[in-house]
Amino acid sequence: MGFSLHLKEKMAQKTSTNPYTGAEIATYKTLTKTEIKSKLEKAEARYHSWRETHFAKRKKLMMAAASELRENSDEYATTITQEMGKPISQSRAEVEKCAWVCEYYAQQAEDHLANELIETDAHKSYVSYEPLGVVLAIMPWNYPFWQVFRFAAPALMAGNIAVLKHASNVFGNALNIEKVFKRVGFPEHCFTTLLIGSDAVEYVIENPIIKAVTLTGSGPAGGAVAATAGAQIKKTVLELGGNNALIVLEDCDMERTLDICVQARFQNSGQSCIAGKRLLLQESIAAEFLERLVVKVRELKSGDPMEEDTFIGTMARIDLAEDLENQVSETMKAGAKLEIGGKRHNAYFEPTVVSAVTSDMVMFKEETFGPALSVTTFNSLEDAVGLSNDSKFGLGVSIFTKDVEAIEKLAYKFTEGAVFINELVKSDPRLPFGGVKESGYGRELSEHGIREFVNRKTVYINK
Repeated sequence: MGFSLHLKEKMAQKTSTNPYTGAEIATYKTLTKTEIKSKLEKAEARYHSWRETHFAKRKKLMMAAASELRENSDEYATTITQEMGKPISQSRAEVEKCAWVCEYYAQQAEDHLANELIETDAHKSYVSYEPLGVVLAIMPWNYPFWQVFRFAAPALMAGNIAVLKHASNVFGNALNIEKVFKRVGFPEHCFTTLLIGSDAVEYVIENPIIKAVTLTGSGPAGGAVAATAGAQIKKTVLELGGNNALIVLEDCDMERTLDICVQARFQNSGQSCIAGKRLLLQESIAAEFLERLVVKVRELKSGDPMEEDTFIGTMARIDLAEDLENQVSETMKAGAKLEIGGKRHNAYFEPTVVSAVTSDMVMFKEETFGPALSVTTFNSLEDAVGLSNDSKFGLGVSIFTKDVEAIEKLAYKFTEGAVFINELVKSDPRLPFGGVKESGYGRELSEHGIREFVNRKTVYINK
């Protein structure tokens, strides 16, 4: 993400394009410096009344947002599919998950933010959790609704105001999200979409109205945002890349594990930070597992993402597919073996499996953001832990085994933000989500997520 030191007073245009058809969907005018300033001032003005709004009123509005999402799921899902190529069935599932997170925080926010009594020498002492103000969210295109709602639902329920800078190729989704909150009666400017490019981000962060920033995106983008926010002494939460391992032990339930691994790597055309990208197979079952895996991958239906039975759509942009093509090519040149796929057709990349991948190869070391799975073998569980941890990322890991108790005892050995046993790594409103190392810091979701953007105020009373 590049930032200009001084945003010029000008208006530009951004065009969203259907990655499957290549057709232009819409052209949007980006905001001028004056327009950005005006929207931020209106957001700040709204904060003073919104923070005083009782939880019961916030709950009613957030529950209405959940209903709106479900009732108009087709409308919102269609825009997701058209702008970034996600198969329509997966787009509907994304909208449904947004409704879930709205319901979760509507029902749980008041308890999560209740005063925490602490016994001290005082007559009474406690911690109160109070909103910070206007919070900026910088969000990516791969889950254009979910990434925003998992920030917006807790932020708004905590009494904060939400301002969104969305990826430029999904501006239609950004406006639809704002529409959700307007349709159900949230006070104006509680949620504001800023149609701006990356060149305006620094200007927005430096505005004193912005009290904190959350970003989901790449490492370079996270570093740039953290540097700008840090210079302003503003809190940040960063959810960055991932290179999750799928560790398959010889005593696994093979059929179930195969299905989960295919889902973990290839849903959303592999464009997910928490996707299982490095398949680690125990040597004793590697040949059989790989053979059966290739059969399942071959059966995945690719095609028009608007068709109900399509599982693999197109990638979101041609340049992203080209990046993946280069990663696969470099790995093959280093001695890996192509089992299936490997070809690109414009923005579409075939579901791909590459075996005999070693830890010094590109597909092992780098994050592959698309439908390509690397396969590495190991002998002992100790080797598997070492291979999993051999990454600059630390978002999550999945381990498949029937000896659950033994693996649970080893969970602490994995340098990850999450360990999932016999399941793919996934986000759930009830559980904290986030990573370590170059996967970022801070947590989203659960009570941990809603407390990221509050003032933990100590109150100490003596009589």
